Amino acid sequence: MRILVTGGCGYIGSVLVPQLLDDEAVSEVVVLDSFAAGTPRTLLGAVDDSLEFQRGDVREYGDVERAMRGVDRVIHLAAITGADSTHDRREETFAVNRQGTDHVVTAAGKLGVDTVVFASSCNNYGRAASRNIDETTTPDPLNPYAEAKIEAEEIVRDAADEYGFDATSLRMSTNYGYAPGIRFNLVVNHFVFRGVTDRPLTVYGDGNNWRPFIHVKDAARAYKHAALHPHRWPADVYNVGSTDQNYRIEDVARLVNDELESPLEITYLEDKQPGPSYHVDFARLNETGFEPTWTLRTGIRELVDQFGGTADELDPEPDGRPKLTPTNYER
Repeated sequence: MRILVTGGCGYIGSVLVPQLLDDEAVSEVVVLDSFAAGTPRTLLGAVDDSLEFQRGDVREYGDVERAMRGVDRVIHLAAITGADSTHDRREETFAVNRQGTDHVVTAAGKLGVDTVVFASSCNNYGRAASRNIDETTTPDPLNPYAEAKIEAEEIVRDAADEYGFDATSLRMSTNYGYAPGIRFNLVVNHFVFRGVTDRPLTVYGDGNNWRPFIHVKDAARAYKHAALHPHRWPADVYNVGSTDQNYRIEDVARLVNDELESPLEITYLEDKQPGPSYHVDFARLNETGFEPTWTLRTGIRELVDQFGGTADELDPEPDGRPKLTPTNYER
């Protein structure tokens, strides 16, 4: 089958595309990416005759339809990410995350695509008091990113009913872990980078807010599984992660500290808004036959090993520009 991956040069795409190309059920992968956040460099080593690049923007319907011609299934990853940052870019976030999704499912319906898998987020739940958040829990978005994702889920659901294709939305846990297109505004990646460069870890609030975590390789495997086996994912939405991988942010900081040789300073900014908090249940996911394999501790250890080096080796660029120095993180 031919599979289209929108945003295929991004963080998850940089892992997902090689996974798809390695599967004997996949004859060709088409990547649609605007290169606004990703770069073809993330797919070095994966380029061959089975990979087709289409530079384009999901906000432009013509770009989407052109990339989708002859495609059997679609994994729609393209999005504005970094939930906290979207407060300052609301219009752009809705244009990409909501309108772009509308373009994807409209083209899928017009061109006879049989399956669409949409990248949604557990961030949709906001700050929930319950410790058993499942797919029936009413979302409570706290930022434009989550608002747009919730509306996009409805668009995917309605299009599937109208056009008759299989579709599901994966509410993904917070990603972490090494990938060619690694992001540093994700809390685990950010903390590990701070740790290996001997800098204090900054926790907003008291650190008691909950978050479920999933390694980027497991996230990619979930999208692949849903695309290749849609009959196993019949529901319109799934939380994706592991119940035992729900952690408080302060516990993430302690785990990072445990995996490094020297003790780290952990600073709490009590006056800062800690962002969303959600402890998620993943019982519905068990019905699909998919199961994450990474634990947060092993993922942290992998990041430490991948970064290696010293602070001096990681920081400077020849022209003096900062290297791998995030200023904030997606909480």
